[in-house]
Amino acid sequence: MEFFHLDLESLVKTAGSIGLVAIVFAESGLFFGFFLPGDSLLFTAGLLASQGYLHIWSLAIFIPLAAIFGDNVGYWFGKKVGPKIFVKSDSFFFHEKHVARSAAFFAKYGPKAIVIARFVPVVRTFVPILAGVGTMNYSIFIKYNIIGGVIWGGGFILLGYFLGEIFPQIEDYMFYVIGLIIASSFIPVCVEYMKSRSLTHREK
Repeated sequence: MEFFHLDLESLVKTAGSIGLVAIVFAESGLFFGFFLPGDSLLFTAGLLASQGYLHIWSLAIFIPLAAIFGDNVGYWFGKKVGPKIFVKSDSFFFHEKHVARSAAFFAKYGPKAIVIARFVPVVRTFVPILAGVGTMNYSIFIKYNIIGGVIWGGGFILLGYFLGEIFPQIEDYMFYVIGLIIASSFIPVCVEYMKSRSLTHREK
């Protein structure tokens, strides 16, 4: 448990603010960034900012911007390259099952998927690319992209920061907190699923 916590903390301290911005950009917009630990990494960064290791407002501004620009890159990459990128076989960075899962997610939630996917590991990397491949109107995409980038990027940073300020001892329970964050990433999907089930039930 302690190793997992120290590993994340060490990564954040080593990467610094610039490194974190690069990681968020890669996870948001480059299809080989799906393996990066976005949620837990941002929370840890916010926690370390509360201890003076990083500047909180720099993170709160530039992390959401990196997420927004990253998704933009993913969108235009999908729009320009198109379906060609999805005919390749599995490799270390590319897995067809990830694309299939993301495509189903995107088809189910439409434009809202741009926001909801931010909180779902792996899916958040491929959804903006699929939005470009599917030629989603850019004005619609950028609106949801900004909303999602601000809520996700700024939200986890500030959550870690304020919890660190209020409960300094939270660092001793990081393994459990990060586990809770990972579990909570499925909440938006569960909420949307319950809403769709309720709607389907009413229509019957």
